[in-house]
Amino acid sequence: MTQVEQPTVVLVPGLRGQTPDHWQERMAAQLPNVRHLPTPGRPDYGLDERTADLQREVEAAPGPVILVAHSAGVLVTLHWAQRYGTVVKGALLATPPDLAQPLPGEYPSLAQLTDAGWLPIPRGRLPFPSVVAASRNDALGDYGRVSSLAAAWGSQVVDLGEVGHLSPATGFGDWSWAAAPLEELGYDLAAIRLAQINA
Repeated sequence: MTQVEQPTVVLVPGLRGQTPDHWQERMAAQLPNVRHLPTPGRPDYGLDERTADLQREVEAAPGPVILVAHSAGVLVTLHWAQRYGTVVKGALLATPPDLAQPLPGEYPSLAQLTDAGWLPIPRGRLPFPSVVAASRNDALGDYGRVSSLAAAWGSQVVDLGEVGHLSPATGFGDWSWAAAPLEELGYDLAAIRLAQINA
């Protein structure tokens, strides 16, 4: 299988700043055919710009696309799907926040997020296959509430156990947990490994 035949992975980050050890950055460095939305940093949380950025990346990608979103990037993906109606091969949605209670002080307030269009969180069924990777001890997303949202989206839920918010701050930079969900969505990691061995 050639790189062109593989789906393009489009990474949709949350509101974090530049974090080289983040699992999305490591994924981008190790997989072919990866496109990356700009990492906005927490002060920049305009939703309209983020969904437009995602639409441009999806349109520019060669062939089918798999979205890999984290945290607020999951919410960007949901709003993008609702606004644009673009169908992709699938989406891996990692540790979405449920926005059911105020976020820690370094994040925007719920009022700011509402004013910027992030709330309410879309609950419509996604028009493409999706996998929600949920944490049992995520301070930004209660497992039960996230599972309920996933059911509304028509998403399969993968229980990651106690992994916090799946960030370097909670000890997670490796993206090996994402291998099985990616393959479930149609990404052939075995072919990539073989190509890298033979390169």
